[in-house]
Amino acid sequence: MTDRHHLLVHGATFAAVGDRGDISGVRGGGSPDGLFVRDARHLSRWQLTVDGAVPELLTPVADGGTARCVLVPRGARPEPPAHTLFREQAVGDSSFVETVRVTSNRPVPTTIRLAITADADFADQFELRPDHRTYVKAGALRSRIVLDDGIEFAYRRAEWRSCTTITADPAPEAVEETGTGARRLVWTLELPPGGTRDLVLRVMARPHGDRRALRVPRDPSAMAAQLTASEAEFVEGVAFPTGWPELAAACARGLTDLAALQIPATGPDGEELRVPAGGAPWYLTLLARDALLTSLFALPYRPRPAAATLFALAATQAGGPGGARGAEPGKIVHEVRHGELAHFGQVPYARYYGSVDATPLFLVLLGAYTEQTGDLAPARRLEAHARAAVGWMLDHGGLTSRGYLVYRADEGGLANQNWKDSPGAICRADGTRPSGPVMAAGAQGYAYDALRRTAWVARAVWADETYAALLEQAAADLRDRFQRDFWMREASFPALALDGEGHGIDALASDAGHLLWTGLLDKEYGEVVGRRLLEPDFFSGWGVRTVAAGQPAYHPLSPHRGSVWPHDNALIALGLARYGLHDEARAVAHALIDAASFSPAHRLPEVLAGYPRTTHPEPVPYPHACTRESRSAATPLALLTAVGGA
Repeated sequence: MTDRHHLLVHGATFAAVGDRGDISGVRGGGSPDGLFVRDARHLSRWQLTVDGAVPELLTPVADGGTARCVLVPRGARPEPPAHTLFREQAVGDSSFVETVRVTSNRPVPTTIRLAITADADFADQFELRPDHRTYVKAGALRSRIVLDDGIEFAYRRAEWRSCTTITADPAPEAVEETGTGARRLVWTLELPPGGTRDLVLRVMARPHGDRRALRVPRDPSAMAAQLTASEAEFVEGVAFPTGWPELAAACARGLTDLAALQIPATGPDGEELRVPAGGAPWYLTLLARDALLTSLFALPYRPRPAAATLFALAATQAGGPGGARGAEPGKIVHEVRHGELAHFGQVPYARYYGSVDATPLFLVLLGAYTEQTGDLAPARRLEAHARAAVGWMLDHGGLTSRGYLVYRADEGGLANQNWKDSPGAICRADGTRPSGPVMAAGAQGYAYDALRRTAWVARAVWADETYAALLEQAAADLRDRFQRDFWMREASFPALALDGEGHGIDALASDAGHLLWTGLLDKEYGEVVGRRLLEPDFFSGWGVRTVAAGQPAYHPLSPHRGSVWPHDNALIALGLARYGLHDEARAVAHALIDAASFSPAHRLPEVLAGYPRTTHPEPVPYPHACTRESRSAATPLALLTAVGGA
């Protein structure tokens, strides 16, 4: 497929369509197209033809909340098109709506045969990833039922059931077989001279276990109005900087993207919540680390996502060892998936606990929310959950036995369980990987901050002075150990991690900036680290690289060994400001906002390539980045906190 993909996102539903508004369903490549709900593809083909031919593109789909394009029938240059087609598409909650307006350009009556070829393969998103893995789905059956006004595609495998219903107004005059499993909905349209005919198609996706009474909005404009209303609510009342219009635009774009990325979740008492998803297309689900950092960035401006995230993660907190992968008492979940492969245990992510840092970040957010909002209710309600999370850090997490939070590679799951979770992310400067247990630097910073903030909550909310003093002492001891064990004297920089023998993993990496954000380093060390991060091998001009250039480990297109992540840089900017390095914080902020300004929408991507600005005057995209990502959407808000409107 040569078309670019354009994402339409609304909560847990997204559609990826091509320039013509079509869905090809071709597997492979960097990003799938289709209509997706809860990890399953509910439309795998959606192609418009007129008189048996694919129309010619006049105006392609542009990025936005509604997809619009203009098409004409193919023909010779001397013959003007007989008619023009205007397509408009939008997504809602488990739904997709399209209007096709056909306008005649002739002074005489015209008849055309319009068709939509549709299919639903119900593929799990894990089947569509670039790693080309295959999964056995024994006993799976697909069916197609012709309706008076459309077609219903259904799928079942053992107890798993899902379906996609397509209806049209006017109803198709025929539903034809294609020989491929797809069905062709056909209309014969009579157009008067210069006249117009409208066709409305509505798609309702019913994922497994969804028993809600759903209504598909009447047309794309109704869907767009719903999304616009939620976006306006998210933006309302936020004071954007007047002296820096580019930052203001990036903040506004980030808030509108966050409004679209709110997905349903459930609290400890079964209450319905809306929390930030990881990002589309691959992570439109609850990822704890992503939701926690997004909520922290947005907290001074929009505290509601923080409270919802805390309750949703409390509801999924591990109560003890069990069937869920990596579950240990008090541990916060890493990822929650709702798809078929997770349901049958063919991927481990139904509830997956392979994260060393979600648990301390949960405590960081609880403390930050309580302190910044003055709302004590969540801290009171979640006291047992918070104490259990501290218990996990001290016991199963390794703080007591090893002195640090520690993880081991999970075969079949994640090799690395900190934010840099790709297989080769934790490495030495020469690129070699450690084996055995890993103690990642950034996670120790989160643990330090979590202990200190929870001590404050214990004293201010729970009135437990003894517990607060114990946590403060644990935090102080961790700080002393860290600066003794992680500091590399020759490099004047902290190690990326320690291996199981306590030896430093010596790659120079951006994780050091997270130590500034959490306050783990003494002021003298912090100032040295902060200034080092702005030297040319680290700072590309578009942000701080994950790994400094010049090391054998560096690669500008590696996800965690040379690329530039906006959310990583947001933490660095906040850390620089914390240590009084305001010029350096402004340099990072200006680099990121300059990068966002190259997008017509002022949107920061999930990740950028690490190429230097001196030789690449436009930011180079990373090939497999999420188009919409919650941490990147919230990054401008974190930059506003770090530097204001400067």
